[in-house]
Amino acid sequence: MHVTHLSLADFRSYARVEVPLDPGVSAFVGANGQGKTNLVEAVGYLATLSSHRVSSDAPLVRMGADRAVIRAAVTQGERSQLVELELNPGKANRARINRSSQVRPRDVLGIVRTVLFAPEDLALVKGDPGERRRFLDELVTARSPRMAGVRSDYDRVLKQRNTLLKSAAMARRHGGRSMDMSTLDVWDQHLARAGAEVLARRLDLISALQPLTDKAYEALAPGGGPIALEYRSSSAPAGTEHAGPVTREELYEQLMGALAEARKQEIERGVTLIGPHRDDLLLKLGQLPAKGYASHGESWSYALALRLASYDLLRAEGNEPVLVLDDVFAELDARRRERLAELVAPGEQVLVTAAVDDDVPHVLAGARYAVADGQVERV
Repeated sequence: MHVTHLSLADFRSYARVEVPLDPGVSAFVGANGQGKTNLVEAVGYLATLSSHRVSSDAPLVRMGADRAVIRAAVTQGERSQLVELELNPGKANRARINRSSQVRPRDVLGIVRTVLFAPEDLALVKGDPGERRRFLDELVTARSPRMAGVRSDYDRVLKQRNTLLKSAAMARRHGGRSMDMSTLDVWDQHLARAGAEVLARRLDLISALQPLTDKAYEALAPGGGPIALEYRSSSAPAGTEHAGPVTREELYEQLMGALAEARKQEIERGVTLIGPHRDDLLLKLGQLPAKGYASHGESWSYALALRLASYDLLRAEGNEPVLVLDDVFAELDARRRERLAELVAPGEQVLVTAAVDDDVPHVLAGARYAVADGQVERV
């Protein structure tokens, strides 16, 4: 799969830009602040409906405009599609496929698939659990786009349940009458049902990623392992994560049991303490957690190995993603830079950003684009 044309209107720094693209390597070179990352950010947004740089859509709309449009022509094998997203901060976003009538934004998921390498990836190893949950869920959705709906359902139920718990906690603190909590049983069931699906998909993903991550880490840091990916579930007692249930029904029962056990504490605190939104992916280097123990170089190798494993997994499942390397080579030492370049060079489409041409390894020969003053020109 590859993007053959990218069109932006009022996206970030671009009033309008048209960028024809070829398979193979395309490098966008320009000084910081000229808009090269904005181009690959737009491609990534089509794949995930989110930005790797900001948590809301508002910064993506050019100052003075009220909406932004991302449009891309995409080719996979013999099939070509045109996908369009209209970003409307504060309102519902809109989407079209092949200029047809509007569809839900999440219906475009799966048309464009990307694996992104960026300086922010270091947070996968050193950051909070939310960074690792986002990594898992975006990859789960790339494998199965319908999971976007399951995640949306889970978030909706979680919000409703938290509202009920918060009201109960406030009533209790202010000495009011005890609230009728019978509806909490219903929300427990909805949360556990959606949560079991999210949890099952995450566990399946980790099982598939482990050997691929091992392979990628050894390629980047020979002899530096072993590494291990361990899922830490809020609904399973510590030390039983790998011995726990495997079917969705068993995961549902596990979540229901954990919610019942935590109910008193949840009512006291006014928040849901059990569920996939509280889980973590433990990254181990040897017998120790990578977070807090891995060196800077080891952390980079781990983060890159997770991305390479993601790419290998998606490619093996039949739809090779676009590889995006956003200003990542400047962050790496010479050995990791060259090794990473060698590993990604055979990709069907590789999009690279760099401040200077020398930051792009020679093995990534291909098209070059100069980015300056809101203009993108092939050189």
